[in-house]
Amino acid sequence: MKKLFFFVTALVMFAFVSCTLAAEKKPNVLLICVDDLRPELACYGASYIHSPNIDRLAAAGRLFRSHYVQAPTCGASRHTLLTGRYGGAGNHALFQRAEKIKAASESIPPSMPAWFRQNGYTAVSVGKVSHHPGGLGGKDWDDTTKLEMPNSWDRHLLPAGPWQHPRGWMHGLANGEIRVKAGEMNVFQALEGSDSNYPDGIAIDEALRQLDQLNSDEGKPFFLAVGILRPHLPLGAPAKYLKLYENAELPVTPHPTKPEGKTTWHGSGEFMKYNRWKRNPNTDAEFALEVRKHYAACVSYADAQVGRILERLKKVGAAENTVVVLWGDHGWHLGEHAIWGKHALFEESLRSPLIVSYPGILKPGESAEGIVETLDLFPTLCELANLPKPKSVDGVSLQPMLEDPAAPGHPAFAYQNDSWTIRTKTHRFILHKDGSTELYDHTSPAKETKNIANSNEPVVKELTKQVQERLELE
Repeated sequence: MKKLFFFVTALVMFAFVSCTLAAEKKPNVLLICVDDLRPELACYGASYIHSPNIDRLAAAGRLFRSHYVQAPTCGASRHTLLTGRYGGAGNHALFQRAEKIKAASESIPPSMPAWFRQNGYTAVSVGKVSHHPGGLGGKDWDDTTKLEMPNSWDRHLLPAGPWQHPRGWMHGLANGEIRVKAGEMNVFQALEGSDSNYPDGIAIDEALRQLDQLNSDEGKPFFLAVGILRPHLPLGAPAKYLKLYENAELPVTPHPTKPEGKTTWHGSGEFMKYNRWKRNPNTDAEFALEVRKHYAACVSYADAQVGRILERLKKVGAAENTVVVLWGDHGWHLGEHAIWGKHALFEESLRSPLIVSYPGILKPGESAEGIVETLDLFPTLCELANLPKPKSVDGVSLQPMLEDPAAPGHPAFAYQNDSWTIRTKTHRFILHKDGSTELYDHTSPAKETKNIANSNEPVVKELTKQVQERLELE
């Protein structure tokens, strides 16, 4: 009888220890960053877009319908994602942070991958995660003495392939074509061939190899960030993706005219500098439709790469213990306000997709409507991984909205050059350095086409105060 008692007791203790170890096992994190991706996907209501892989991810997780970035440009937005902090302007924001680390002139809070590394994770980056794919500086972005994110990654990778170097990969078209003079490179292209004929194909090949390797490191969780380039300019993708839109009927572009008064409108210089065959999408409706279809083709190409990553995650057996995040670094205008690109403080530049998915998420497939910011991802991932949150982060955890999609959000703040904005549930307010203001009512059909600042002084005063306090403006 005593032997039976000890045997049963041993079994119970073994089961208890096993469950405890399982509970303590840290989840992996898979962060997928997509460049220039606007929330024009089937899961966001755009049924004419072919995005089956992202749609499946949304159906299994939580889609945030009102996610806003901190800056409508790649480098500054990624600075916020990877540091969890406001500040940092332009595409060199992370390099400027690196210079401060090098000079050791002040205490620099850890980046998100550095924080996960400090807490036992292997951190790997593939593709465009920080602004420079591969994370190096220099003329061709391949100088190993110039790190964009010191002390952050175990491996920071970008296989350039036929595009020769990361700078060539970043602005490449099919079969190794590199941008030398933008005016001599076509703004869009769709050639026959495999996914690896364009830059993302070979980067995702490397991401799959890294997944295999990371999964073989038994007992150590991973933080894998994968950056997908398309639909970044130039709009190049294999022809099979453009064929998806051959007979597609795209909706009419809303408010397509240049706004009046002082705004952050610009002349779409990043787009216009490419070869456009002397055509302008603001005056040529047929050309505008071609651009939109090529952009859509690039979205479907990016979606296919997302599918490859998620399929490999499942194949290696890591899907059941991985938090997956899909994040767009900012939006992109397709003619709204007569802009083709980003770099403005309008809704189209600042709103981007955000999806968080993990096994056991409550109410999978239900969308969260509340406003959230990119800043919130750092503390959210810390909570999901049961890690302490660094005191340096400016955002708040989205865990309440992951548990209940009806939970409230909070205002979102952003900035570009000498202008700052807040997006509330009902309004967008923009404050310019010279004191001029813009106020738009999102409950009105006019939305961001009618500036009502002059007739709403109390609202302007209150939102000015919130912007100045939150962004610590003098």
